[in-house]
Amino acid sequence: MPVPCAAVSEREELVRAAGGIVRRRGRYGTEVALIHRPRYDDWTFPKGKLDPGEDDEAAARREVREETGLDCELGGEVGETRYRDSKGRPKRVRYWLMDLPAGHPDPDFVANREVDELRWCTPDAAAELLTYPHDLKLLRTAAELLPVEPTPPPPPRTERR
Repeated sequence: MPVPCAAVSEREELVRAAGGIVRRRGRYGTEVALIHRPRYDDWTFPKGKLDPGEDDEAAARREVREETGLDCELGGEVGETRYRDSKGRPKRVRYWLMDLPAGHPDPDFVANREVDELRWCTPDAAAELLTYPHDLKLLRTAAELLPVEPTPPPPPRTERR
């Protein structure tokens, strides 16, 4: 589990990463995508390290696409987390709110070597599932930003005679 980051010394290089809090309109209102990483046995938001020369926004979209298969539109920045990674290095992760483009269906999730499960959760369910307190703080911030209206219920069925 990551530990909060202390001051970064001049000898330590900051690990830069970016990710997304992907939302969609679900049956019960806004849902967010959470991923399970078997290597860490954790539930978190999709994210990853920047490639050389890549900016944070491009990395956030790429990492979400690589980990979930979702090609999302970038929204507003939600915030950042800072902690020491599993190798003890200081790490900063910036997050953006992301949406699927209008009219594009969710693709079927395909497990990969980094992520073995994708779940769409209401904010309350996500709060119960997230592993890290810093992710919970991001979730609360994201929930306040431009909430998605719930999908209206389907029209009542009419019987044919």
